[in-house]
Parts: sequence; C-alpha cells; structure tokens
Amino acid sequence: MFKTNEYFDGNVKSIAFNTETLAATIGVMAVGDYEFGTSQREYMTVTSGQLNVILPGQITAKTFNEGETFIVEANLSFKVSAVVETSYLCKYED
Repeated sequence: MFKTNEYFDGNVKSIAFNTETLAATIGVMAVGDYEFGTSQREYMTVTSGQLNVILPGQITAKTFNEGETFIVEANLSFKVSAVVETSYLCKYED
C-alpha cells in the first residue's frame, strides 16, 4: 500500500511505492530551500520544474531540469532549491 510523507511544514510531500525493482517515492516541492539526508543510494529525477542542487562534497549548485537525474550515495546529505513548484521521482537502492 502507499505511504504518504510530509516534510518542511508541508512544503514537500511524497507518496512511497514499490516499482518492479526498487522502492520509490513520487513527490512535489514548493518553491524554497531544503536539505535532505539519505539512508540508501538515491536516484532523483526531476519530472517537472527545476532544482538547483548542491551535491555532497560540492560548494556550488548544479541545475537539474525536467527529465534530468542526479545520484546521492547512502548516508549523505544534499541541498536543493526549488526555483518553481517542482515534482520528482526518487528511487532507492540498497
């Protein structure tokens, strides 16, 4: 069954589900700045909108647009800025 998640006072919401191969979430972000931590390797794809992302070990942001994916290894954190309302798909790998 689906599990819903809400973060940052409701500014980020997601629904967890299982794909044929990996656990995943699909979600939305309001315009704003957020920091997330990972417990598993995470593949994050922007499905609409735009995110400026500071990946672990980096000091400058990289822009990811619709259809683009970035990867964050387990047990790290990363920062994102949603410059417009943005939707995303995350897949989690053990």
